[in-house]
Amino acid sequence: MTIRTSSAEWKGTLKEGSGIMKVGSGAYDGPFTYASRFESGPGTNPEELVGAAQAGCFSMFLSALLTKAGFPPTRISTTADVHLGEGPTIHLIELTTEAEVPGISEAEFLERANEAKMKCPVSKALTGPELKLTATLIK
Repeated sequence: MTIRTSSAEWKGTLKEGSGIMKVGSGAYDGPFTYASRFESGPGTNPEELVGAAQAGCFSMFLSALLTKAGFPPTRISTTADVHLGEGPTIHLIELTTEAEVPGISEAEFLERANEAKMKCPVSKALTGPELKLTATLIK
């Protein structure tokens, strides 16, 4: 299997410092600060990147499960809301997904969505916080 590498560098104190996060492929290289993480400042933060990873992994895994079951999806769109609370601690990730899947029943779609929630590699890596899912089949 593959190994993916990302990196971050932080300079300065927690509140006055700043950093850069990079993904190994070069597809993303962006700043982060105290304000971008804990307030509303410009830049990204680790939680946004975790959310992007969770949403992407879930969508791909759901696509694989649906295709294997004989229902190849037309489109899957997923949002991940990552809740950062006191500590700071990620205490909840809420996935919201909408999928266009011809011929599938609501019950079978929800079964596959819940399986993807539990079994995608990022979900397995993030077993600490509660992970909620709202799934909608678009017909």
